Amino acid sequence: MLPSAESSTLTTPAGDGARRHSGPRLSQRARKSMVVVHVVVSVSWLALMLCLLTLGTTALATNNADTLRTAYRAMGMLGDVLIIPLSLLTLVSGVVLALGTPWGLFRYYWVSAKFWSTLAATVASVFALPARLHDAVGAVTRHPVGPISAMDLGFIRYNMVIVPAVALLLYLANVILSVFKPWGRRSAAHPGLCSAAYSATP
Repeated sequence: MLPSAESSTLTTPAGDGARRHSGPRLSQRARKSMVVVHVVVSVSWLALMLCLLTLGTTALATNNADTLRTAYRAMGMLGDVLIIPLSLLTLVSGVVLALGTPWGLFRYYWVSAKFWSTLAATVASVFALPARLHDAVGAVTRHPVGPISAMDLGFIRYNMVIVPAVALLLYLANVILSVFKPWGRRSAAHPGLCSAAYSATP
Protein backbone atom coordinates (compact mmCIF):
# COMPACT_ATOMS: atom_id res chain seq x y z
CA MET A 1 0.00 0.00 0.00
CA LEU A 2 1.52 3.36 -0.23
CA PRO A 3 5.08 4.28 0.43
CA SER A 4 5.92 1.87 3.14
CA ALA A 5 8.74 -0.08 4.66
CA GLU A 6 6.93 -3.07 3.24
CA SER A 7 9.75 -5.47 3.86
CA SER A 8 9.15 -4.93 7.58
CA THR A 9 5.51 -5.96 7.19
CA LEU A 10 6.21 -9.29 5.55
CA THR A 11 7.39 -11.16 8.60
CA THR A 12 4.82 -13.43 10.19
CA PRO A 13 2.68 -11.52 12.70
CA ALA A 14 3.32 -12.49 16.30
CA GLY A 15 0.87 -15.10 17.48
CA ASP A 16 -0.56 -15.50 14.01
CA GLY A 17 1.47 -18.18 12.30
CA ALA A 18 1.46 -18.87 8.61
CA ARG A 19 -0.52 -22.06 9.20
CA ARG A 20 -3.51 -19.88 10.15
CA HIS A 21 -3.47 -17.93 6.94
CA SER A 22 -6.22 -19.35 4.76
CA GLY A 23 -5.72 -17.13 1.73
CA PRO A 24 -3.38 -17.74 -1.19
CA ARG A 25 0.28 -17.51 -0.23
CA LEU A 26 3.01 -16.01 -2.36
CA SER A 27 6.12 -18.10 -2.85
CA GLN A 28 9.31 -16.62 -1.43
CA ARG A 29 10.54 -15.63 -4.89
CA ALA A 30 7.19 -14.09 -5.86
CA ARG A 31 6.97 -12.23 -2.54
CA LYS A 32 10.47 -10.75 -2.89
CA SER A 33 9.78 -9.75 -6.48
CA MET A 34 6.54 -8.07 -5.44
CA VAL A 35 8.32 -6.28 -2.58
CA VAL A 36 10.82 -4.86 -5.07
CA VAL A 37 8.03 -3.66 -7.33
CA HIS A 38 6.06 -2.17 -4.43
CA VAL A 39 9.00 -0.35 -2.87
CA VAL A 40 10.17 1.08 -6.19
CA VAL A 41 6.77 2.37 -7.31
CA SER A 42 5.65 3.63 -3.89
CA VAL A 43 8.88 5.54 -3.26
CA SER A 44 8.68 6.88 -6.81
CA TRP A 45 5.12 8.07 -6.11
CA LEU A 46 6.35 9.85 -2.99
CA ALA A 47 9.23 11.40 -4.95
CA LEU A 48 6.82 12.54 -7.66
CA MET A 49 4.73 14.42 -5.09
CA LEU A 50 7.88 16.05 -3.72
CA CYS A 51 8.79 17.20 -7.23
CA LEU A 52 5.30 18.55 -7.89
CA LEU A 53 5.27 20.34 -4.53
CA THR A 54 8.66 21.90 -5.23
CA LEU A 55 7.58 23.11 -8.66
CA GLY A 56 4.22 24.34 -7.39
CA THR A 57 5.86 26.24 -4.53
CA THR A 58 8.35 27.77 -6.94
CA ALA A 59 5.53 28.94 -9.21
CA LEU A 60 3.62 30.40 -6.27
CA ALA A 61 6.60 32.28 -4.87
CA THR A 62 8.04 33.66 -8.10
CA ASN A 63 7.30 36.99 -9.75
CA ASN A 64 8.93 35.84 -12.98
CA ALA A 65 6.36 34.77 -15.56
CA ASP A 66 8.81 32.59 -17.48
CA THR A 67 9.74 30.69 -14.31
CA LEU A 68 6.07 30.09 -13.58
CA ARG A 69 5.40 28.85 -17.12
CA THR A 70 8.37 26.48 -16.95
CA ALA A 71 7.29 25.11 -13.57
CA TYR A 72 3.72 24.39 -14.66
CA ARG A 73 4.80 22.81 -17.94
CA ALA A 74 7.20 20.55 -16.04
CA MET A 75 4.42 19.60 -13.61
CA GLY A 76 2.18 18.73 -16.53
CA MET A 77 4.79 16.54 -18.19
CA LEU A 78 5.58 14.68 -14.98
CA GLY A 79 1.91 14.18 -14.21
CA ASP A 80 0.94 12.91 -17.65
CA VAL A 81 3.72 10.31 -17.69
CA LEU A 82 3.94 9.13 -14.09
CA ILE A 83 0.83 9.72 -11.98
CA ILE A 84 -1.47 6.98 -13.27
CA PRO A 85 1.06 4.10 -13.58
CA LEU A 86 2.72 4.83 -10.23
CA SER A 87 -0.54 5.17 -8.31
CA LEU A 88 -2.12 2.05 -9.80
CA LEU A 89 0.99 -0.08 -9.40
CA THR A 90 1.38 1.04 -5.79
CA LEU A 91 -2.20 0.07 -4.98
CA VAL A 92 -2.15 -3.26 -6.81
CA SER A 93 1.25 -4.40 -5.50
CA GLY A 94 0.27 -3.47 -1.94
CA VAL A 95 -2.97 -5.46 -2.16
CA VAL A 96 -1.15 -8.47 -3.58
CA LEU A 97 1.40 -8.36 -0.76
CA ALA A 98 -1.32 -8.04 1.88
CA LEU A 99 -3.41 -10.92 0.53
CA GLY A 100 -0.39 -13.09 -0.18
CA THR A 101 1.03 -12.93 3.36
CA PRO A 102 -0.31 -13.67 6.86
CA TRP A 103 -1.01 -9.97 7.44
CA GLY A 104 -4.11 -10.03 5.26
CA LEU A 105 -5.90 -7.00 3.91
CA PHE A 106 -8.51 -6.46 6.64
CA ARG A 107 -7.03 -8.46 9.51
CA TYR A 108 -5.18 -5.57 11.14
CA TYR A 109 -6.39 -2.02 11.61
CA TRP A 110 -3.20 -0.40 10.34
CA VAL A 111 -3.24 -2.47 7.12
CA SER A 112 -6.88 -1.57 6.55
CA ALA A 113 -6.12 2.11 7.14
CA LYS A 114 -3.30 1.98 4.61
CA PHE A 115 -5.51 0.27 2.07
CA TRP A 116 -8.31 2.82 2.28
CA SER A 117 -5.97 5.81 2.26
CA THR A 118 -4.05 4.40 -0.69
CA LEU A 119 -7.29 3.70 -2.54
CA ALA A 120 -8.46 7.26 -1.91
CA ALA A 121 -5.12 8.65 -3.04
CA THR A 122 -5.20 6.51 -6.18
CA VAL A 123 -8.70 7.67 -7.10
CA ALA A 124 -7.71 11.29 -6.53
CA SER A 125 -4.48 10.84 -8.48
CA VAL A 126 -6.23 9.28 -11.46
CA PHE A 127 -9.32 11.48 -11.65
CA ALA A 128 -8.53 14.80 -9.92
CA LEU A 129 -4.82 15.62 -9.92
CA PRO A 130 -4.27 15.40 -13.71
CA ALA A 131 -7.19 17.78 -14.24
CA ARG A 132 -5.66 20.34 -11.86
CA LEU A 133 -2.32 20.04 -13.64
CA HIS A 134 -3.97 20.49 -17.03
CA ASP A 135 -5.68 23.65 -15.75
CA ALA A 136 -2.29 25.11 -14.89
CA VAL A 137 -0.69 24.05 -18.15
CA GLY A 138 -3.65 25.38 -20.13
CA ALA A 139 -3.43 28.75 -18.40
CA VAL A 140 0.22 29.27 -19.28
CA THR A 141 -0.26 27.89 -22.79
CA ARG A 142 -2.96 30.49 -23.48
CA HIS A 143 -0.55 33.22 -22.36
CA PRO A 144 2.88 32.31 -23.76
CA VAL A 145 4.09 35.85 -23.17
CA GLY A 146 3.27 38.63 -20.76
CA PRO A 147 3.28 39.06 -16.98
CA ILE A 148 1.74 36.69 -14.44
CA SER A 149 -1.11 39.09 -13.76
CA ALA A 150 -2.29 38.72 -17.37
CA MET A 151 -2.76 34.95 -17.04
CA ASP A 152 -5.81 35.16 -14.77
CA LEU A 153 -4.63 32.15 -12.74
CA GLY A 154 -7.01 32.69 -9.85
CA PHE A 155 -6.75 29.83 -7.34
CA ILE A 156 -4.63 27.68 -9.65
CA ARG A 157 -1.38 28.83 -8.07
CA TYR A 158 -2.58 27.72 -4.63
CA ASN A 159 -4.01 24.44 -5.91
CA MET A 160 -0.62 23.55 -7.32
CA VAL A 161 0.78 23.69 -3.78
CA ILE A 162 -2.16 22.42 -1.75
CA VAL A 163 -2.85 19.26 -3.76
CA PRO A 164 0.67 17.77 -3.72
CA ALA A 165 1.17 18.89 -0.10
CA VAL A 166 -1.95 17.01 1.03
CA ALA A 167 -0.92 13.97 -1.00
CA LEU A 168 2.56 14.06 0.50
CA LEU A 169 1.18 14.17 4.05
CA LEU A 170 -1.07 11.23 3.27
CA TYR A 171 1.83 9.16 1.95
CA LEU A 172 3.98 10.03 4.96
CA ALA A 173 1.14 8.91 7.23
CA ASN A 174 1.22 5.54 5.48
CA VAL A 175 4.95 5.27 6.08
CA ILE A 176 4.33 5.86 9.80
CA LEU A 177 1.62 3.19 9.80
CA SER A 178 4.02 0.73 8.18
CA VAL A 179 6.73 1.34 10.74
CA PHE A 180 4.70 1.54 13.97
CA LYS A 181 1.78 -0.77 13.06
CA PRO A 182 -0.65 0.77 15.58
CA TRP A 183 -4.04 -0.43 16.88
CA GLY A 184 -3.39 -4.15 16.67
CA ARG A 185 -5.60 -6.84 15.22
CA ARG A 186 -9.22 -6.34 14.19
CA SER A 187 -11.87 -8.04 16.31
CA ALA A 188 -12.80 -11.56 15.29
CA ALA A 189 -16.42 -10.49 15.70
CA HIS A 190 -16.57 -9.63 11.99
CA PRO A 191 -15.23 -12.78 10.30
CA GLY A 192 -17.59 -12.56 7.37
CA LEU A 193 -16.01 -9.52 5.77
CA CYS A 194 -12.47 -10.72 6.20
CA SER A 195 -12.85 -14.39 5.36
CA ALA A 196 -15.66 -14.43 2.84
CA ALA A 197 -14.50 -11.42 0.87
CA TYR A 198 -10.75 -11.72 1.18
CA SER A 199 -10.04 -15.17 2.70
CA ALA A 200 -7.75 -13.48 5.17
CA THR A 201 -9.24 -14.40 8.55
CA PRO A 202 -8.33 -17.66 10.33
